[in-house]
Amino acid sequence: MKYTAILLLLLPCVIYGASLPEPRMTVFAATNDELLNVAEQLYSADVNKAASGDVTLNLQYKASSAQTSSGTDFASQRIFSYVNEAKLFARPTFSRLIALLDNYVKTTGTAESVPSSEITEQNAFVDEIFKTTVFSRLSSFLVSKGYYTSTESFKADLKEMWFGLYTRTKGPLDSSGFEHAFHGEIHGGKISGFHSWVQFYLQEKAGQINYLSYSADGPWTSYPDVYGFQFKWSTYLKTLGSMFVGSSPEYEIAVYTLCYVTRPDSLCTLRAGGQTLKIQTYTWANSSYGNGKRYVASAYPVV
Repeated sequence: MKYTAILLLLLPCVIYGASLPEPRMTVFAATNDELLNVAEQLYSADVNKAASGDVTLNLQYKASSAQTSSGTDFASQRIFSYVNEAKLFARPTFSRLIALLDNYVKTTGTAESVPSSEITEQNAFVDEIFKTTVFSRLSSFLVSKGYYTSTESFKADLKEMWFGLYTRTKGPLDSSGFEHAFHGEIHGGKISGFHSWVQFYLQEKAGQINYLSYSADGPWTSYPDVYGFQFKWSTYLKTLGSMFVGSSPEYEIAVYTLCYVTRPDSLCTLRAGGQTLKIQTYTWANSSYGNGKRYVASAYPVV
């Protein structure tokens, strides 16, 4: 009798040509090979990156692991000998990024004021990077794997994860993932974050950065490349600041976001120009947005 009842319940579906709904997948995962493949696509699509001659570095002294924590100045000259500002910084994604860099109070503990003009600048930056082939490919990949339902939903989430405010000092809303990674912060008496080569160049040019030495130079012979620098920002020390150099803003935030969405809080292995690239991301666990989603706490290339 029990089986007869089940059959009768299913019978209308057969009679009217309907089919039973397929179970909805709630967890989607990109494989390691898929990440390697899409990362190479992002690397190839970075048409706004620096070309040969657009950036000239003066690396000078390579510090040993024992020397990196000393704060000793081994470099008599700046790290950036030349950057083709007229070419690179005129490009829309670069100019939109630079417009954001004066919006932040670098010392944690002070609430970030975000007037409507700064919201406009944030939206302009996000709109601009989503016009690029880099983000077209990233969006298509994340939607195809089910992390998002559409490019629009991904775009909205990216704004929240990177620009949403939280507190690093158990007080005022003084930080965000974007500020930490692309601007840099002074937290606990030392430099925290600060993984943007554009910010480094501009701060060094303004006399705010004292480059001390380098400890790592990635295997790439063209841009983007990955380096590990030691430097002081004002009087504050960064014993190891890893960052891309020569990459476009859209490429950097794309690879960070790719790893943050698919491999959060872990070492994420990618490929760039045939070479292995490792990205570390961290989520901010003390607060959330939306349906329990987490803000970006940090993201950077590992050297």
